This record gives sequence, C-alpha cells and structure tokens, in this order.
Amino acid sequence: RGAMSCVLNGIVPLGLVLLVCGAQGFFLPNVTHLEKLLSKYQQDGPHSRVRRAIPRTWDEELERSAAAWAQECIWEHGPNSLLVSIGQNLAVHWGRYRSPGFHVQSWYDEVKDYTYPYPHECNPWCPERCSGTMCTHYTQIVWATTTKIGCAVNTCQRMNVWGDVWENAVYLVCNYSPKGNWIGEAPYRTGRPCSECPPRYGGSCRNNLCYRETYDQKPETDEMNEYFCISLLAQVIGCDTKMKDKCKGSTCNRYQCPAGCLHNRAKIFGTLFYESVSSICRAAIHYGVLDDKGGLVDVTRNGKVPFFVKSERNGVQSLSKYKSSSSFTVSNVKEQDLDCYTTVAQLCPYERPGTHCPRVHCPAHCKDEPSYWAPVLGTNIYADSSSICRTAVHAGVIRNKSGGYVDVMPVDKKEIYVGSLRNGVQSER
Repeated sequence: RGAMSCVLNGIVPLGLVLLVCGAQGFFLPNVTHLEKLLSKYQQDGPHSRVRRAIPRTWDEELERSAAAWAQECIWEHGPNSLLVSIGQNLAVHWGRYRSPGFHVQSWYDEVKDYTYPYPHECNPWCPERCSGTMCTHYTQIVWATTTKIGCAVNTCQRMNVWGDVWENAVYLVCNYSPKGNWIGEAPYRTGRPCSECPPRYGGSCRNNLCYRETYDQKPETDEMNEYFCISLLAQVIGCDTKMKDKCKGSTCNRYQCPAGCLHNRAKIFGTLFYESVSSICRAAIHYGVLDDKGGLVDVTRNGKVPFFVKSERNGVQSLSKYKSSSSFTVSNVKEQDLDCYTTVAQLCPYERPGTHCPRVHCPAHCKDEPSYWAPVLGTNIYADSSSICRTAVHAGVIRNKSGGYVDVMPVDKKEIYVGSLRNGVQSER
C-alpha cells in the first residue's frame, strides 16, 4: 500500500499535496481549512521574518484546470500548454485513507532538511541546500510569491504508475500560481516582516503576512501602474457619422470608414482641427489620412478651439465657424509586427490626452512562452507591463495557433488587477 508524488525537478515547481480518498471525480474538501493551514506555515517558525509573504487563496480556475487533468488519469504533468504559466504538483495513492492534514504536515516537515542560503552565497544564484531526499514540497509551501492554489481529486479505475497498473488509484492534481521553486532562487528573503510587500497592499501587514485593505473607496495615485484595453478597437461608421454623435463620454480612438465618402454631402468644419459636428470620414479624406477607398483612421479629441478655418483639400471643401467649440484631429493607423514579448509600455507609453498605438500583428504560439518572459497581469484590463500578444490570447482576441491583428489602447491609471485562467493562459494580479 503506498503513495507517490511526482516531481519535475527544475521545470515544474512542487507545492502542496493533499491526498483524499473517495468517489470518482470530487473536488478537494474544506478549502477554508486549507487556506488557514498554508498561511499558518508562512507565519510560524523561521518564516516570521519574511520580507514578502502573501497569504494563499483558493482559486476556482486553478481548481477546474486541475480537475480536467485529474480526469485524464495520466501519471505525468500536463497539459503542456498550461505548464509554462502555472505550477503543478501530482500525487497518487491507493490503500488506506490518509487525511489532508497528515500529508500537508509531512510535506512541511521537510523543513528539517532545508538550510536557508546565506545572502553572500547567492552571487548571483543561490545554492540548493537540502540534506534530505527532497525539500521542494516545503519550499513551495513557503514560496513568497505564490498566492493561489487549486486542487482536485479523481479516482482512476486503472492507472499506469511507472509501469505498474494501480486499480482504484486516488489521483490528486494541484495547480498554483505564480509558480515557485525557481532554480537558483531562495524561497523568500529574510528581514523585517512585510517590508517588501507589493505596492497594491498599501504597506499593510497582519500576522507577518502582507495584508490588503479594501480599495473600493481609495483614490488612485501616480504610483499606480498604467493599464490598457486590448481588442479590435475600430468602430465601423458611415460617411455621415459625426464625431459629436459617436463619441459621448467614451474614449474615442479608432474608426473604420467605408468607401465612397469623397462625394458624400456630410459637412466638415475646420482645417487640421475639425469641429466636433464634422463627419469623421470626410475629415480624414480632407486631411489626407484616407482616400475614397476608405480605411482605418485614428481620432484624438483636443478640447475647445476659438474658431475653425475653411479650406479645400483632396477634393473635400471644409467650412468656417467663428465660434468656440470642441475639436478633434485625425491621423493614419500604422501597422507593426510584434514578437511575443513586447509590452505596451515599450510600444506606446500612455500620454495625455491619449496615445494611438499601431495596429499590431502577433505571431502564433505566444501562449506557450514562459510567464516570466511574457507576463500577463489582469483580466479584461491589463497592466502595461504585460506581453501584448500573450495578453491577446488570454483575452480571446486572437487564437494561439494562428496569431492575428490586435489593437491596444493605453489609458489612465488603475489600482488593482484581477488574475484569471483563460484560453490556456494564467494571468497574474
């Protein structure tokens, strides 16, 4: 009668293994108890002076992905598409029942074989200081930057475990994010507790763990990261669509004009700066951004100007208006090929009143890039330090197998980002 855990040393970090015996395909019970147990291990003993200790929380997306893999009854890490962005721990046993707490404790007990490296030994890489058979279960439990975990259990009628067929094997899969156990790194840095908590925690510390207050009513500050929206942002409009009608209280950015607007009768007022009641598409032809074939045009609101001067350009006659009114300008849309790693902060940093990024073309298979090279932070709205193309896969704008065109729009500051697992990409928060 036995139990086994699977280690993919140096590639997939190891974490918590909880073995639960039971019926086919049920999820791990007592999630609240699990979270408290993990936080207790972070608070106690040698970890009471960790500079950046973040409480573990249960993540339903990680739980669902763990359940999907547990149903496969394959004794190896997977699926490969997820392993680049999340950590995973596997365990299987058969025979007598073992409680979750028993296995959590046995993993944590590896602390007796682990020696924390001295700072001068990490130059630049830290040595592995484990005197026992394995310490990676313990180090993942206390890894400072791991914040989320999700596990599932499935009873496999017949499962091949290293060449032997086990009947009624209880198979556990645990996924966690961000993953730990990076080769050459220590699991945490010692010092004053909470002295290196991320800015989003606002300097709060509770029980030696980084603690985040409720941010709903707090004002935004200049220290908050910029963020961006990602999609195909261009709105399809007609030849007579006015800027004033199309842009009320929303961020005006990019429009798709039809062909045949040159001889349309829609009016425009001004030269260079156009009055807000002007036709967007005819203003674009007048300025020289488009011709009668139509196409994409970027628009920027510029506030009020004292008057508008008429002129004839590119076959379009504009009108004068000697009255202060809101204005806009037009510009052409550039296209640019990207790799999987480029961020909005690198491509087109946010500037007031607005920034127009080129329409970018992403290559295929960016989902498969490691998260430390191509990070994704947020859901629906993302930090500008995120990989544009990998974020586009997460958002569902492009498919991983084919890549495609993406529009990004840098906007003003945001305080909190929500992590999620979408389309095979685990975003961080």
